[in-house]
Amino acid sequence: MADQSVPWPLQLLTLLLSLIPWRHPAGASDDGRILLQFKATLSPGVGGDAVLATWVDTRGPCIDQNVSAWAGVYCENGKVATLQLENMSLSGALDLDILTGLPSLRALSFSNNSLEGAIPDFTKLPALKSLYLSWNRFSGEIPDGMFSTMRALKKVWLSHNSFSGPIPTSLTVPEKLMDLGLDSNSFEGHIPDLWQTELQLVNVSYNNLEGPIPVRLSNMSATLFEGNKNLCGPPLLVSCNPPKKRKLAPALLVAIILIAVAVLLAVIAFIVFLVLRRRNKKEETTVDRPQTSTNSEKIEHLEAAAGAELGAQKHRGGEKKAPKKEQGKLSFVVEWGRKFDMQDLLRASAEVLGSGNFGSSYKATLVDGPAVVVKRFKEMKGVGREDFQEHMRRLGRLSHPNLLPLVAYYYKKEEKLLITEYIPNGSLAHMLHGNRGSKLPPLDWPTRLKIVKGVARGLAYLYDELPMLTVPHGHLKSSNVLLSSSFEPILTDYALVPVMKKAAASQVMVAYKSPECAQHGEPSKKSDVWSFGTLILEILTGKFPADHLAEGSAGADLASWVNTVAGEEGTSKVFDKNMEGTKNSEEEMLKLLKMGIACCEADVDERWEMKEALEKIEELKEREDGTERSLISSEGEGFSSKAMVER
Repeated sequence: MADQSVPWPLQLLTLLLSLIPWRHPAGASDDGRILLQFKATLSPGVGGDAVLATWVDTRGPCIDQNVSAWAGVYCENGKVATLQLENMSLSGALDLDILTGLPSLRALSFSNNSLEGAIPDFTKLPALKSLYLSWNRFSGEIPDGMFSTMRALKKVWLSHNSFSGPIPTSLTVPEKLMDLGLDSNSFEGHIPDLWQTELQLVNVSYNNLEGPIPVRLSNMSATLFEGNKNLCGPPLLVSCNPPKKRKLAPALLVAIILIAVAVLLAVIAFIVFLVLRRRNKKEETTVDRPQTSTNSEKIEHLEAAAGAELGAQKHRGGEKKAPKKEQGKLSFVVEWGRKFDMQDLLRASAEVLGSGNFGSSYKATLVDGPAVVVKRFKEMKGVGREDFQEHMRRLGRLSHPNLLPLVAYYYKKEEKLLITEYIPNGSLAHMLHGNRGSKLPPLDWPTRLKIVKGVARGLAYLYDELPMLTVPHGHLKSSNVLLSSSFEPILTDYALVPVMKKAAASQVMVAYKSPECAQHGEPSKKSDVWSFGTLILEILTGKFPADHLAEGSAGADLASWVNTVAGEEGTSKVFDKNMEGTKNSEEEMLKLLKMGIACCEADVDERWEMKEALEKIEELKEREDGTERSLISSEGEGFSSKAMVER
């Protein structure tokens, strides 16, 4: 019943106001507001304060579909998917109630901090796929039903804490569990009967566990179970059913001893007989007989050993299983200084680099080797083994300073991995958009021109070496352009359309969709050129290709935005304000801008070829030399690719 003390006109006004769909002010998104609330509950150390300083409410964390400007935050389809807050000296208890407002959250990592208390209540985040809590100070028992509702879990790492009590039996519930790290705790009792078919690594070393190791884990390395005095069964060399000792009757014991002595004497007598006989035969032979018995005996021993091993393999069915074992091996396509295998990758410390529709990337630091990047693909399950291997070998033969070489691959019907070098400087997307607020200076004009030329050379090489491909790159965008220590661009995720599903190739592979690709769903060489042109404009303007849409500007792509703004306000309003080193370079910058637009021509027939783009770009200089003049000024002809500077 309405409050009679409030006048009815005021009641009516209140009701009408409540029906108006108020919009939040500009600033952080819903995900951003939730993360800022979560940030307020944390107690980071000095390093963590510096990292979390990038969490500001002026803009949401996801500045692109799969790129974030907030440190430790990774996005997927514009939503927060991964939270990686490691090495920040976080202390105190961990309260995750606020994170229930992030429905797209799939991975959490708080490794290498000083968090303490009981394990946080992760049952409120049932969609989690990866959970990393290693190297903290968590303690106490884990509730037995903790993981009963977390059916999506694939990776759980609780290593190097002080957990005690039994291992939760609810860890048998997640059907797709792959990695489980419980080592260096104080767990006791039996290992649950883990059964999951996708299990690759279970580390329970250095606890207080006892009893038999589950059969599903018997083919793993014995080092994963060491440090538990009372564990038994394969892969440990400890039997779970030791033979029982029975006391023998005195008379039976005496009889056994007498029989053993008699057998021993008989053996000794036989040996003496053989020695004497051989000595007599040796005296009868001539002294000049060649002495070749040593080498022949060695050969016979080796042949016998090989025959015995072959027989043992046949007995175990080894020949039948050999093809199956091949499926679990890494196949190297280039010479690599440090060879490694899947077990090395599984033992390596892992760090999530990114996750999206295309696949997930992990940085794996080998125990006694370098760091590599492992990329798992989602849309390759229909590719046949022979076709996949042939294409990977083809990619392995590519060699260019602006291409990230493929090191190795892993093929199984349900799992495909590509392994490359790790480039520590990160991506062009990070330098352009995620670097603000850090101590690193923004990219200047000479560096940006160097990056454009390097990308063009890498693309031209792909076009020359892979003429049979309809899309030589197919996934060109700023986050797939890595930067070396000297800011040399390195292309990655290239030439993968042939091993992708057709639907994925048209929807996922093309980062910046050209009009014909968006309309017909079939990428081509010209759609690669469109992506390159958009990348040029992104480098010059400092804007994400979708930024102008979010701001309500005209046009359906970055080229349209550039044309509109340049026509209304002049080209000076187009270039990135943070770009330094532009003095005496305005004409060269304008030429490159027009080249980018020529690559983004909506008419496919009018759009440049990649070879033509490379030739024009190679002519550009960091500075004007006074002898060349642009044939088009920003105040003259319309800002159109058809009015491009001719050679």
